[in-house]
Amino acid sequence: MRLVLASQSPSRRAILRSAGIEPHLHPTQVDEDAVRSRLAEGTPPAEVVAALARAKAQAVAQQYPQDVVVGCDSMLLLNGELQGKPHTEEETIRRWRAQAGRTAELLTGHCVLGPQGRTQVDTARTTITFAQATEADIAAYAATAEPWECAGAFTLEALGGWFIDRIEGDPSSVIGLSLPLVRRALYSFGLNVSDFWES
Repeated sequence: MRLVLASQSPSRRAILRSAGIEPHLHPTQVDEDAVRSRLAEGTPPAEVVAALARAKAQAVAQQYPQDVVVGCDSMLLLNGELQGKPHTEEETIRRWRAQAGRTAELLTGHCVLGPQGRTQVDTARTTITFAQATEADIAAYAATAEPWECAGAFTLEALGGWFIDRIEGDPSSVIGLSLPLVRRALYSFGLNVSDFWES
């Protein structure tokens, strides 16, 4: 039995590898806008990211009926609005001007699919306090391209770590995948985390 990661995120892979699991990678191409458009207006933010995670896991699950498939999606909740990846230098600068010195919540939806159609869907919530970064540092950070494909336009484990003053909650979920949440899902399937460790 393998753990299949329905993601191309190097950060999610690194979390699992550092925790003893070499995941089988099967990146998905899910139309996130289409998934969100099917949700009822006013759907709570935690349910939005959970729905996106479910779509990613389900997109590949039929190919791995005997394995555990994990899909994730992260978004930053700032001022009541969900924000995904900025994708560009200009948008990264705009986001950082809005969030510098502020506190927001990073939501990471998880869908864990086990053998025999077992499913666990949950969202990890972590509070992030952003530094009051200078304009020069915001511009320099945006120019690196590091945060362009990161929810909330930041990383915790790399250059962005300079600009995070505090986190409250699960640090692994900020990087992209909550180890405690996946552990609880595995236990609910009657599996052990150590079953997946590299020998």
